[in-house]
Amino acid sequence: MEEEKKITDEVTAEPDAAEEATAPETAESPAPEKKKSEKADKKLKAQLAKQKEELAALEAALAEEKDAHLRLAAEYENFRRRSAKEKEGIYGDAVADAVGEILPLLDNLARAAQFTEADKVAEGLAMLSKMSDEMLARLGVTPFGAVGEKFDPNIHNAVMHAEDEAFGENEITDVFQTGYRRGDKIIRFAMVKVAN
Repeated sequence: MEEEKKITDEVTAEPDAAEEATAPETAESPAPEKKKSEKADKKLKAQLAKQKEELAALEAALAEEKDAHLRLAAEYENFRRRSAKEKEGIYGDAVADAVGEILPLLDNLARAAQFTEADKVAEGLAMLSKMSDEMLARLGVTPFGAVGEKFDPNIHNAVMHAEDEAFGENEITDVFQTGYRRGDKIIRFAMVKVAN
């Protein structure tokens, strides 16, 4: 009987041993899956945090670029307005300077108109002509297109042509209207008659 009890105990103990042998496997298998799942979650959370940081950095850089762009646009608009205002001011100053130079000439013309004697009028006109040449010189304007100069189509306007052996080829024989320039800018082309 003791043997039977021993066998029964062994048989009953064997399933317990089998359960114990299988129990740790089942107990251990959810733990690695859970650990893997937790690791994956941590990894995803770390990636998400990193991407959020990158997104925040990119948004900050974009905001800086937008701000710089807006400032640049505002600076350009201010520059454009300031340039237009300066241009208007320069033009106004130039007109005022030119008129200031012409006013004495106009004053003398008004005085000359009061004379009726031919000699006095001729003398006054000669003085006015000299005064106008001085005024143009002060403004930096120089005349061109005198008799004897060579014809240059860039600055002369030939309105007549003459065959005259007394003059050389393409030489100006008559000036109908004097030309004027200031530096390289032609203010008015000279109207001339050209020989040969």
